[in-house]
Amino acid sequence: MSARARTHAAGTAPALTPIPERLLLGAGPSPVPRSVLDALAEPTIGHLDPVFVQVMEETAALLRTAFDTANPATLPLSTTGSGGMDALVVNFIEPGDRVVCGVNGLFGERMADALTRAGAELVRVEAPWGRALAVEDLLAAAEPGLRAMVVIHGETSTGVCQPLDGLAAACREREALLLVDCVTSLSGQPLSIDGDGVDAAFSGTQKCLNCPPGLSPFTAGPRALERLGARAQPPRSWYLDLSLVGAYWVGPTDPDAAPRPRTYHHTAPVNLIYGLREALRLVVEEGLAARWRRHRRAHEALRQALGVFGFERLAPAEEALAPLLALRVPDGLDEADLRARLLREHGIEVSGGLGPLAGQIWRIGVMGVGARPDPQRRLVQALADELGGGAGEALSALQAGWEQ
Repeated sequence: MSARARTHAAGTAPALTPIPERLLLGAGPSPVPRSVLDALAEPTIGHLDPVFVQVMEETAALLRTAFDTANPATLPLSTTGSGGMDALVVNFIEPGDRVVCGVNGLFGERMADALTRAGAELVRVEAPWGRALAVEDLLAAAEPGLRAMVVIHGETSTGVCQPLDGLAAACREREALLLVDCVTSLSGQPLSIDGDGVDAAFSGTQKCLNCPPGLSPFTAGPRALERLGARAQPPRSWYLDLSLVGAYWVGPTDPDAAPRPRTYHHTAPVNLIYGLREALRLVVEEGLAARWRRHRRAHEALRQALGVFGFERLAPAEEALAPLLALRVPDGLDEADLRARLLREHGIEVSGGLGPLAGQIWRIGVMGVGARPDPQRRLVQALADELGGGAGEALSALQAGWEQ
């Protein structure tokens, strides 16, 4: 036995690193409200306890409101947003399926990779990083024989929102599914699963929902479930098989099946579900339309304020994703050093660029409680302190933006 092992065996606990307070204004995770933290600390009960079953039902109902859908198969998967992406692919894509995938950033690239690994016949529709895909290009690629179209509604690597206009109709004409990544857009950007004709979508809890990472909100409509039920082979992932996990959360996923009790699938992360339920309650309490308006106002106010320091938005105004402000860094600025100083000296986290935009842009979260004046004032003041001036003008621009 090593000396370290003997020390621990004798009952002397190792020193653990204390967790600092941070203002999370990066690309995620986002700030977690006190009421959500309190919910996480509620007593852990069994995942089959009747009280927890009621918690599950309440969480699923709140999640349907956030997605703006009536889909019974709406639930939080016990995985991160990346696991939600895998679930979308493994459930609804089979080898040989012809799939159109929009690629205009890192998460479009990841989706394309996941589709290729699933054996799809991939048709890439591309746009430069920082621009939305032309809807006409997506429609042109939707030829007969299409099985699915997949787009990233909120591209976290670039701060771009993808228009969905006309995509659902084109997919339905070809008996194809419209599948959507809304990790960064859910509850912060206008999106209606039913109104936009989305057949299945996934998200993450650590963005606009202001919940810790670890769950992936997921929804699937009747056309997607029909596709799942008609598969020649079951999904390659047992854990992410919606017909199995769905039976635990909402009963049978087959809309024609007779009602039956929930079927045990896995041990749900009980306390994370508590936190998500409270986070969703806050969303519903505010109202989706009001929440969308607030995120847009917060985005524009912060854009105006940071423009005083020479930062310029990457995406055109009509393509900008409200919850994620991607800004070109002023020439000559050591962006990595400045981000490090913001974290070290002020406890504020912002994110740098990814892929070809590394070192060129900042990605600033405008998510949930982070999309409010106080945290934005703190960021603006900290930047002014580090850059040696400009606080008055920038704070005035921020205030003017919030008053518009």
